[in-house]
Amino acid sequence: MPVLTNIATLYRCAAPGGQGALHAVDRAALVWEGETIRWVGAEAELPAAYAAAERLDAEGALVIPGLIDCHTHLAFGGWRADEFEMRILGKSYLDVARAGGGIASTMRRTRAASEDELFERCLGFLGEMARLGVTTVECKSGYGLTVEDELKLLRVYRRLAGAQPLGIVATFLGAHVVPPEYRDDRAAYVRLVCDEMIPRVAAEGPAEFCDVFVEETAFHADEARRIFAAARRHGLRPKLHVDQLGDGGGAKLAAEVGAISADHLEYTSAEGMRAMAEAGVVAVSLPLATLYLRQKPMDARAFLDAGATVAVATDFNPGSAPSFHLPLALTLACTMNRLTPAEALKGATRYAARAIGREDRIGALEPGKQADFVLLDAESVNHWLYHFRPNAARATYVRGRRVASATGP
Repeated sequence: MPVLTNIATLYRCAAPGGQGALHAVDRAALVWEGETIRWVGAEAELPAAYAAAERLDAEGALVIPGLIDCHTHLAFGGWRADEFEMRILGKSYLDVARAGGGIASTMRRTRAASEDELFERCLGFLGEMARLGVTTVECKSGYGLTVEDELKLLRVYRRLAGAQPLGIVATFLGAHVVPPEYRDDRAAYVRLVCDEMIPRVAAEGPAEFCDVFVEETAFHADEARRIFAAARRHGLRPKLHVDQLGDGGGAKLAAEVGAISADHLEYTSAEGMRAMAEAGVVAVSLPLATLYLRQKPMDARAFLDAGATVAVATDFNPGSAPSFHLPLALTLACTMNRLTPAEALKGATRYAARAIGREDRIGALEPGKQADFVLLDAESVNHWLYHFRPNAARATYVRGRRVASATGP
Protein backbone atom coordinates (compact mmCIF):
# COMPACT_ATOMS: atom_id res chain seq x y z
CA MET A 1 0.00 0.00 0.00
CA PRO A 2 2.12 2.96 -1.24
CA VAL A 3 1.92 6.47 0.25
CA LEU A 4 2.95 9.37 -1.99
CA THR A 5 4.28 12.23 0.15
CA ASN A 6 6.07 15.55 -0.30
CA ILE A 7 3.38 16.75 -2.73
CA ALA A 8 3.44 20.54 -3.08
CA THR A 9 -0.27 20.71 -3.97
CA LEU A 10 -2.75 17.99 -4.84
CA TYR A 11 -5.91 18.86 -6.77
CA ARG A 12 -8.76 16.50 -5.90
CA CYS A 13 -11.24 17.85 -8.52
CA ALA A 14 -14.22 16.84 -6.41
CA ALA A 15 -17.78 17.55 -7.52
CA PRO A 16 -18.88 20.40 -5.20
CA GLY A 17 -18.25 23.97 -6.27
CA GLY A 18 -18.63 23.65 -10.02
CA GLN A 19 -16.19 23.99 -12.88
CA GLY A 20 -13.51 26.08 -11.21
CA ALA A 21 -13.34 24.26 -7.86
CA LEU A 22 -10.26 22.02 -7.75
CA HIS A 23 -10.26 21.30 -3.99
CA ALA A 24 -6.53 21.88 -3.54
CA VAL A 25 -4.65 20.25 -0.68
CA ASP A 26 -1.24 21.77 0.10
CA ARG A 27 1.60 19.57 1.40
CA ALA A 28 -0.53 16.56 0.63
CA ALA A 29 -0.28 12.79 0.75
CA LEU A 30 -2.02 10.17 -1.39
CA VAL A 31 -2.55 6.53 -0.38
CA TRP A 32 -3.63 3.73 -2.68
CA GLU A 33 -3.97 -0.02 -2.49
CA GLY A 34 -3.82 -2.02 -5.70
CA GLU A 35 -5.86 -0.03 -8.22
CA THR A 36 -7.86 2.03 -5.73
CA ILE A 37 -7.30 5.28 -3.81
CA ARG A 38 -7.71 4.77 -0.05
CA TRP A 39 -6.95 8.19 1.44
CA VAL A 40 -6.19 11.76 0.31
CA GLY A 41 -5.35 14.71 2.53
CA ALA A 42 -2.72 16.81 4.21
CA GLU A 43 0.45 14.85 4.95
CA ALA A 44 0.40 16.08 8.55
CA GLU A 45 -2.99 14.37 8.97
CA LEU A 46 -1.95 10.99 7.53
CA PRO A 47 -3.75 8.31 9.59
CA ALA A 48 -1.62 6.10 11.80
CA ALA A 49 -2.83 3.06 9.88
CA TYR A 50 -0.61 4.13 6.99
CA ALA A 51 2.47 5.09 9.01
CA ALA A 52 4.39 1.92 8.12
CA ALA A 53 3.37 1.86 4.45
CA GLU A 54 5.89 2.18 1.63
CA ARG A 55 6.75 5.86 1.06
CA LEU A 56 7.25 7.44 -2.35
CA ASP A 57 8.64 10.97 -2.60
CA ALA A 58 6.84 13.32 -5.01
CA GLU A 59 9.78 15.74 -4.70
CA GLY A 60 7.55 18.78 -4.50
CA ALA A 61 5.51 18.01 -7.61
CA LEU A 62 1.91 18.99 -8.21
CA VAL A 63 -0.45 16.03 -8.36
CA ILE A 64 -3.56 16.03 -10.53
CA PRO A 65 -6.05 13.34 -11.55
CA GLY A 66 -5.06 11.46 -14.69
CA LEU A 67 -6.02 13.42 -17.79
CA ILE A 68 -8.91 12.07 -19.85
CA ASP A 69 -9.09 12.70 -23.59
CA CYS A 70 -12.83 12.28 -24.14
CA HIS A 71 -12.85 12.82 -27.93
CA THR A 72 -10.33 11.23 -30.29
CA HIS A 73 -10.37 9.42 -33.64
CA LEU A 74 -7.39 7.31 -32.65
CA ALA A 75 -7.33 4.66 -35.40
CA PHE A 76 -6.85 5.92 -38.95
CA GLY A 77 -4.71 5.29 -41.98
CA GLY A 78 -2.32 7.89 -43.35
CA TRP A 79 -2.12 11.63 -42.71
CA ARG A 80 -3.43 14.70 -44.57
CA ALA A 81 -0.58 17.20 -44.48
CA ASP A 82 -1.46 18.38 -48.00
CA GLU A 83 -4.77 19.72 -46.68
CA PHE A 84 -2.91 21.72 -44.03
CA GLU A 85 -1.25 23.65 -46.85
CA MET A 86 -4.52 23.94 -48.80
CA ARG A 87 -6.25 25.60 -45.88
CA ILE A 88 -3.32 27.98 -45.40
CA LEU A 89 -3.80 29.00 -49.04
CA GLY A 90 -7.46 29.77 -48.51
CA LYS A 91 -9.41 26.54 -49.03
CA SER A 92 -12.12 25.95 -46.43
CA TYR A 93 -12.96 22.70 -44.66
CA LEU A 94 -15.98 22.37 -46.97
CA ASP A 95 -13.87 23.13 -50.08
CA VAL A 96 -11.46 20.33 -49.17
CA ALA A 97 -14.28 17.88 -48.51
CA ARG A 98 -16.06 18.66 -51.76
CA ALA A 99 -12.82 18.10 -53.67
CA GLY A 100 -12.60 14.52 -52.37
CA GLY A 101 -10.31 15.26 -49.43
CA GLY A 102 -11.17 15.36 -45.78
CA ILE A 103 -12.79 12.36 -44.12
CA ALA A 104 -13.24 10.52 -47.43
CA SER A 105 -9.49 10.68 -48.02
CA THR A 106 -8.73 9.11 -44.66
CA MET A 107 -11.48 6.54 -45.26
CA ARG A 108 -9.65 5.21 -48.32
CA ARG A 109 -6.38 4.81 -46.44
CA THR A 110 -8.08 3.29 -43.40
CA ARG A 111 -9.90 0.70 -45.48
CA ALA A 112 -6.58 -0.26 -47.04
CA ALA A 113 -4.83 -0.68 -43.67
CA SER A 114 -4.88 -4.01 -41.88
CA GLU A 115 -6.14 -4.42 -38.35
CA ASP A 116 -2.62 -5.23 -37.17
CA GLU A 117 -1.18 -2.13 -38.82
CA LEU A 118 -3.77 0.09 -37.17
CA PHE A 119 -3.24 -1.62 -33.82
CA GLU A 120 0.53 -1.06 -33.85
CA ARG A 121 0.11 2.56 -34.87
CA CYS A 122 -2.36 3.20 -32.06
CA LEU A 123 -0.02 1.58 -29.54
CA GLY A 124 2.57 4.18 -30.44
CA PHE A 125 0.12 7.05 -30.07
CA LEU A 126 -1.05 5.83 -26.67
CA GLY A 127 2.49 5.49 -25.37
CA GLU A 128 3.18 9.12 -26.21
CA MET A 129 -0.13 10.22 -24.72
CA ALA A 130 0.71 8.45 -21.46
CA ARG A 131 3.94 10.43 -21.21
CA LEU A 132 1.85 13.64 -21.39
CA GLY A 133 -0.26 12.57 -18.41
CA VAL A 134 -3.21 11.05 -20.26
CA THR A 135 -4.67 7.98 -18.54
CA THR A 136 -7.98 7.36 -20.37
CA VAL A 137 -8.83 7.84 -24.06
CA GLU A 138 -12.19 7.79 -25.85
CA CYS A 139 -11.66 6.32 -29.33
CA LYS A 140 -14.11 6.69 -32.22
CA SER A 141 -14.50 4.61 -35.33
CA GLY A 142 -15.76 6.46 -38.41
CA TYR A 143 -13.03 6.05 -41.02
CA GLY A 144 -14.17 2.65 -42.30
CA LEU A 145 -17.79 3.39 -43.29
CA THR A 146 -18.55 -0.21 -44.26
CA VAL A 147 -19.82 -2.82 -41.82
CA GLU A 148 -16.57 -4.76 -41.80
CA ASP A 149 -14.25 -1.75 -41.75
CA GLU A 150 -16.10 -0.11 -38.87
CA LEU A 151 -15.91 -3.37 -36.93
CA LYS A 152 -12.21 -3.57 -37.78
CA LEU A 153 -11.60 -0.23 -36.05
CA LEU A 154 -13.63 -1.21 -33.02
CA ARG A 155 -11.73 -4.51 -32.77
CA VAL A 156 -8.51 -2.48 -32.70
CA TYR A 157 -9.84 -0.58 -29.69
CA ARG A 158 -10.86 -3.78 -27.93
CA ARG A 159 -7.37 -5.20 -28.47
CA LEU A 160 -5.79 -1.98 -27.20
CA ALA A 161 -7.80 -2.14 -24.00
CA GLY A 162 -6.10 -5.42 -23.14
CA ALA A 163 -2.64 -4.70 -24.52
CA GLN A 164 -1.57 -1.49 -22.78
CA PRO A 165 -2.38 0.32 -19.52
CA LEU A 166 -4.48 3.33 -20.56
CA GLY A 167 -8.24 3.11 -20.25
CA ILE A 168 -9.99 2.78 -23.63
CA VAL A 169 -13.61 3.80 -24.26
CA ALA A 170 -14.92 2.90 -27.73
CA THR A 171 -17.51 4.92 -29.68
CA PHE A 172 -19.19 3.85 -32.91
CA LEU A 173 -19.15 6.67 -35.50
CA GLY A 174 -20.45 4.96 -38.62
CA ALA A 175 -22.39 8.18 -39.26
CA HIS A 176 -19.28 10.29 -39.80
CA VAL A 177 -20.00 11.15 -43.43
CA VAL A 178 -21.89 9.45 -46.25
CA PRO A 179 -19.22 7.44 -48.14
CA PRO A 180 -18.75 8.08 -51.86
CA GLU A 181 -20.43 4.85 -52.96
CA TYR A 182 -23.69 6.06 -51.33
CA ARG A 183 -23.50 9.66 -52.47
CA ASP A 184 -26.59 9.26 -54.66
CA ASP A 185 -28.56 7.26 -52.11
CA ARG A 186 -28.11 8.72 -48.64
CA ALA A 187 -31.17 6.89 -47.35
CA ALA A 188 -29.59 3.55 -48.18
CA TYR A 189 -26.51 4.40 -46.14
CA VAL A 190 -28.62 5.50 -43.17
CA ARG A 191 -30.43 2.14 -43.41
CA LEU A 192 -27.07 0.36 -43.48
CA VAL A 193 -26.01 2.16 -40.30
CA CYS A 194 -29.31 1.45 -38.54
CA ASP A 195 -30.09 -2.06 -39.76
CA GLU A 196 -26.65 -3.65 -40.15
CA MET A 197 -23.85 -1.68 -38.50
CA ILE A 198 -25.49 -0.92 -35.16
CA PRO A 199 -26.80 -4.47 -34.57
CA ARG A 200 -23.37 -5.93 -35.40
CA VAL A 201 -21.58 -3.42 -33.18
CA ALA A 202 -23.95 -4.17 -30.31
CA ALA A 203 -23.66 -7.94 -30.80
CA GLU A 204 -19.86 -7.91 -30.82
CA GLY A 205 -19.76 -5.53 -27.86
CA PRO A 206 -16.83 -3.25 -28.62
CA ALA A 207 -18.64 0.13 -28.32
CA GLU A 208 -20.64 1.93 -25.62
CA PHE A 209 -21.68 5.05 -27.52
CA CYS A 210 -23.04 5.98 -30.93
CA ASP A 211 -21.87 9.29 -32.38
CA VAL A 212 -23.25 11.22 -35.36
CA PHE A 213 -21.65 14.15 -37.19
CA VAL A 214 -24.51 16.58 -37.84
CA GLU A 215 -23.31 19.14 -40.39
CA GLU A 216 -23.90 20.29 -43.96
CA THR A 217 -21.34 17.83 -45.38
CA ALA A 218 -22.34 14.98 -43.06
CA PHE A 219 -25.80 14.09 -41.67
CA HIS A 220 -29.04 15.97 -41.19
CA ALA A 221 -30.92 16.16 -37.89
CA ASP A 222 -33.70 13.82 -39.04
CA GLU A 223 -31.15 11.24 -40.15
CA ALA A 224 -29.45 11.52 -36.78
CA ARG A 225 -32.76 10.94 -35.00
CA ARG A 226 -33.28 7.70 -36.93
CA ILE A 227 -29.76 6.54 -36.16
CA PHE A 228 -30.09 7.31 -32.46
CA ALA A 229 -33.42 5.49 -32.28
CA ALA A 230 -31.66 2.38 -33.60
CA ALA A 231 -28.73 2.94 -31.25
CA ARG A 232 -30.99 3.17 -28.21
CA ARG A 233 -32.71 -0.09 -29.16
CA HIS A 234 -29.30 -1.74 -29.00
CA GLY A 235 -28.06 -0.09 -25.82
CA LEU A 236 -25.73 2.55 -27.32
CA ARG A 237 -25.94 6.05 -25.80
CA PRO A 238 -25.86 9.09 -28.12
CA LYS A 239 -22.96 11.47 -28.65
CA LEU A 240 -22.82 14.19 -31.31
CA HIS A 241 -20.45 16.34 -33.36
CA VAL A 242 -22.51 19.53 -33.83
CA ASP A 243 -22.47 23.26 -34.60
CA GLN A 244 -18.86 23.14 -35.79
CA LEU A 245 -19.22 25.10 -39.03
CA GLY A 246 -22.53 26.85 -38.37
CA ASP A 247 -25.48 26.84 -36.00
CA GLY A 248 -27.48 23.90 -37.24
CA GLY A 249 -29.47 23.44 -34.05
CA GLY A 250 -27.20 20.62 -33.01
CA ALA A 251 -27.09 21.54 -29.33
CA LYS A 252 -30.88 21.41 -29.08
CA LEU A 253 -30.82 18.06 -30.89
CA ALA A 254 -28.31 16.75 -28.33
CA ALA A 255 -30.65 17.75 -25.52
CA GLU A 256 -33.64 16.22 -27.31
CA VAL A 257 -32.02 12.80 -27.79
CA GLY A 258 -30.49 12.64 -24.31
CA ALA A 259 -26.89 12.68 -25.48
CA ILE A 260 -24.17 12.21 -22.89
CA SER A 261 -22.09 14.88 -24.68
CA ALA A 262 -22.11 17.23 -27.64
CA ASP A 263 -18.76 18.29 -29.10
CA HIS A 264 -17.34 21.22 -31.14
CA LEU A 265 -20.15 23.76 -30.52
CA GLU A 266 -18.36 26.73 -32.04
CA TYR A 267 -21.60 28.25 -33.37
CA THR A 268 -24.14 27.12 -30.78
CA SER A 269 -26.89 29.61 -29.95
CA ALA A 270 -27.73 30.81 -26.45
CA GLU A 271 -30.93 28.78 -26.69
CA GLY A 272 -28.92 25.66 -27.53
CA MET A 273 -26.60 26.25 -24.60
CA ARG A 274 -29.54 26.49 -22.20
CA ALA A 275 -31.10 23.34 -23.65
CA MET A 276 -27.88 21.38 -23.12
CA ALA A 277 -27.53 22.70 -19.57
CA GLU A 278 -31.10 21.73 -18.68
CA ALA A 279 -30.66 18.25 -20.17
CA GLY A 280 -27.29 17.66 -18.47
CA VAL A 281 -25.41 17.23 -21.76
CA VAL A 282 -21.67 17.81 -21.33
CA ALA A 283 -20.31 20.43 -23.74
CA VAL A 284 -16.93 19.29 -25.11
CA SER A 285 -14.53 21.96 -26.34
CA LEU A 286 -12.07 20.92 -29.08
CA PRO A 287 -9.78 23.95 -29.43
CA LEU A 288 -7.10 22.18 -31.49
CA ALA A 289 -9.65 21.71 -34.29
CA THR A 290 -10.65 25.35 -33.98
CA LEU A 291 -7.01 26.37 -34.25
CA TYR A 292 -6.21 24.21 -37.28
CA LEU A 293 -9.38 25.19 -39.13
CA ARG A 294 -9.16 28.86 -38.09
CA GLN A 295 -12.79 28.73 -36.93
CA LYS A 296 -14.56 30.95 -34.44
CA PRO A 297 -13.75 29.45 -31.02
CA MET A 298 -16.44 27.86 -28.89
CA ASP A 299 -17.56 30.30 -26.18
CA ALA A 300 -17.04 28.07 -23.18
CA ARG A 301 -17.63 30.99 -20.82
CA ALA A 302 -21.14 31.41 -22.22
CA PHE A 303 -21.81 27.68 -21.73
CA LEU A 304 -20.75 27.97 -18.08
CA ASP A 305 -22.93 31.05 -17.62
CA ALA A 306 -25.85 29.03 -19.04
CA GLY A 307 -25.28 26.36 -16.38
CA ALA A 308 -23.58 23.73 -18.55
CA THR A 309 -20.44 21.76 -17.72
CA VAL A 310 -17.53 21.92 -20.17
CA ALA A 311 -15.03 19.19 -20.95
CA VAL A 312 -11.86 19.67 -23.02
CA ALA A 313 -10.43 17.15 -25.49
CA THR A 314 -8.06 17.03 -28.46
CA ASP A 315 -10.26 15.66 -31.29
CA PHE A 316 -7.07 13.91 -32.42
CA ASN A 317 -7.53 13.03 -36.10
CA PRO A 318 -5.43 13.31 -39.28
CA GLY A 319 -7.27 16.29 -40.75
CA SER A 320 -8.64 18.99 -38.48
CA ALA A 321 -6.71 18.20 -35.27
CA PRO A 322 -3.55 16.21 -36.00
CA SER A 323 -2.22 16.37 -32.43
CA PHE A 324 -2.86 14.27 -29.32
CA HIS A 325 -1.26 16.88 -27.01
CA LEU A 326 -4.02 17.32 -24.42
CA PRO A 327 -2.03 19.81 -22.27
CA LEU A 328 -1.74 22.03 -25.37
CA ALA A 329 -5.50 21.74 -25.85
CA LEU A 330 -5.94 22.85 -22.24
CA THR A 331 -3.81 25.94 -22.79
CA LEU A 332 -5.82 26.74 -25.92
CA ALA A 333 -9.04 26.23 -23.95
CA CYS A 334 -7.84 29.06 -21.74
CA THR A 335 -6.71 31.42 -24.49
CA MET A 336 -9.42 30.64 -27.07
CA ASN A 337 -12.41 29.34 -25.12
CA ARG A 338 -12.12 31.65 -22.08
CA LEU A 339 -11.76 28.95 -19.45
CA THR A 340 -9.54 29.60 -16.47
CA PRO A 341 -6.74 27.06 -15.92
CA ALA A 342 -8.71 25.55 -13.05
CA GLU A 343 -11.81 25.22 -15.21
CA ALA A 344 -9.78 23.69 -18.03
CA LEU A 345 -8.21 21.11 -15.71
CA LYS A 346 -11.58 20.08 -14.33
CA GLY A 347 -12.75 19.86 -17.95
CA ALA A 348 -10.07 17.27 -18.71
CA THR A 349 -10.63 15.29 -15.52
CA ARG A 350 -14.00 15.12 -13.74
CA TYR A 351 -16.13 16.51 -16.59
CA ALA A 352 -14.29 14.54 -19.25
CA ALA A 353 -15.06 11.46 -17.15
CA ARG A 354 -18.72 12.49 -17.15
CA ALA A 355 -18.66 12.83 -20.94
CA ILE A 356 -17.72 9.14 -21.25
CA GLY A 357 -19.87 7.80 -18.43
CA ARG A 358 -16.95 7.19 -16.05
CA GLU A 359 -17.43 9.86 -13.37
CA ASP A 360 -17.99 7.21 -10.70
CA ARG A 361 -14.56 5.66 -11.37
CA ILE A 362 -12.07 8.22 -12.67
CA GLY A 363 -11.51 11.96 -13.05
CA ALA A 364 -10.94 12.84 -9.38
CA LEU A 365 -8.61 11.93 -6.53
CA GLU A 366 -11.04 10.58 -3.95
CA PRO A 367 -11.18 7.41 -1.85
CA GLY A 368 -12.76 4.59 -3.83
CA LYS A 369 -11.78 6.01 -7.20
CA GLN A 370 -9.22 4.45 -9.51
CA ALA A 371 -5.61 5.42 -8.72
CA ASP A 372 -4.98 7.38 -11.92
CA PHE A 373 -2.82 10.44 -11.27
CA VAL A 374 -0.02 12.57 -12.68
CA LEU A 375 2.97 14.29 -11.09
CA LEU A 376 3.59 17.68 -12.71
CA ASP A 377 6.70 19.83 -12.68
CA ALA A 378 4.88 23.15 -12.21
CA GLU A 379 4.35 25.81 -9.56
CA SER A 380 0.57 25.75 -9.87
CA VAL A 381 -2.17 24.86 -12.34
CA ASN A 382 -2.13 28.48 -13.50
CA HIS A 383 1.61 28.33 -14.17
CA TRP A 384 1.37 24.93 -15.85
CA LEU A 385 -1.07 26.11 -18.52
CA TYR A 386 0.38 29.61 -18.80
CA HIS A 387 3.99 28.50 -19.33
CA PHE A 388 3.49 25.98 -22.12
CA ARG A 389 6.27 23.39 -22.39
CA PRO A 390 6.64 20.25 -24.48
CA ASN A 391 5.81 18.18 -21.40
CA ALA A 392 5.57 19.02 -17.70
CA ALA A 393 4.55 15.51 -16.60
CA ARG A 394 7.14 13.82 -14.40
CA ALA A 395 5.25 10.55 -13.98
CA THR A 396 1.90 9.05 -14.95
CA TYR A 397 0.14 6.39 -12.89
CA VAL A 398 -2.77 4.24 -14.12
CA ARG A 399 -4.56 1.90 -11.70
CA GLY A 400 -1.82 2.51 -9.18
CA ARG A 401 1.06 1.59 -11.50
CA ARG A 402 3.58 3.97 -13.00
CA VAL A 403 3.20 3.72 -16.78
CA ALA A 404 5.34 6.65 -17.93
CA SER A 405 8.05 8.69 -16.28
CA ALA A 406 10.49 11.52 -16.90
CA THR A 407 11.65 11.94 -13.31
CA GLY A 408 9.99 11.20 -10.00
CA PRO A 409 9.04 8.18 -7.93
